[in-house]
Amino acid sequence: MDRAPSLGPLLALGALRSPFRRPGPDAAFPRTRLALRGVRPDLGRLAAYERVCGFGTGEDGLPITYPHVLGFPLAMRLMSAREFPLPLLGLVHTGIEIERYADLPGDGSYDVLVHVEKLGPHRRGTEATVVTEVRLGEEVVWESRSTYLARHRTRHSGGTAREGAGPPLPVVEEWRIAGDVGRRYGAASGDRNPIHLHPLTARLFGFPRAIAHGMWTVARCLAAHGVPTAAEVRAEFRAPVLLPATVAYAAGNGRFQLRSGDRVHVEGRIRPRVTR
Repeated sequence: MDRAPSLGPLLALGALRSPFRRPGPDAAFPRTRLALRGVRPDLGRLAAYERVCGFGTGEDGLPITYPHVLGFPLAMRLMSAREFPLPLLGLVHTGIEIERYADLPGDGSYDVLVHVEKLGPHRRGTEATVVTEVRLGEEVVWESRSTYLARHRTRHSGGTAREGAGPPLPVVEEWRIAGDVGRRYGAASGDRNPIHLHPLTARLFGFPRAIAHGMWTVARCLAAHGVPTAAEVRAEFRAPVLLPATVAYAAGNGRFQLRSGDRVHVEGRIRPRVTR
């Protein structure tokens, strides 16, 4: 592709096509690999992203979660395509695995590639795995695997191949999350899904209030935790954060959680990698 697609029209197109989807783990899906060459982060939006997520501003490298923002328009292009079998409306981001192999300069020029890797059964429906790869020159410097769940009736009764929840972690600090964080994150990331923007639009999709972006919750936790340059991150989005909210950030032994009382919203772990 010669430029990033606009997210608004893709969301509208995906919404229109959603009622006609026939999800299932054996359904055909697009095998296309979309590529966008020479992507340079918008430094103004990058600074806004760092502020809303709690990363230190003015640092040379991109936050570990920011390449997801660069690849998200391509992922949306694939998931809104006619050939994608899962309905975009109601699709739930259930988890992400990130591997960062090297520092990513904020003024770098990147090639971003995205494809749908597979569909798989889930006890609540069908899950798609979307892979994003970021290259600096010929070197792969960052990649991720995101899972998205379409809920529907299924005969599959087992769980997915994920790590179970670990024991509760010690609380490090409490955060008061403002009601407008969805709008601020949406402006910085381009992800303006109506469930995140306002109570009235969230209610159209069954939520009593707007909910925080899952990728904001994991970014906020990683900003507080700190991540080595070469690292592997895995996170599961377990329950939405209704805005505004007061939540506890807990961490220990390379693991982190965001929770309200006994309810875990996001849980993950961080491991250092040997630099390539």
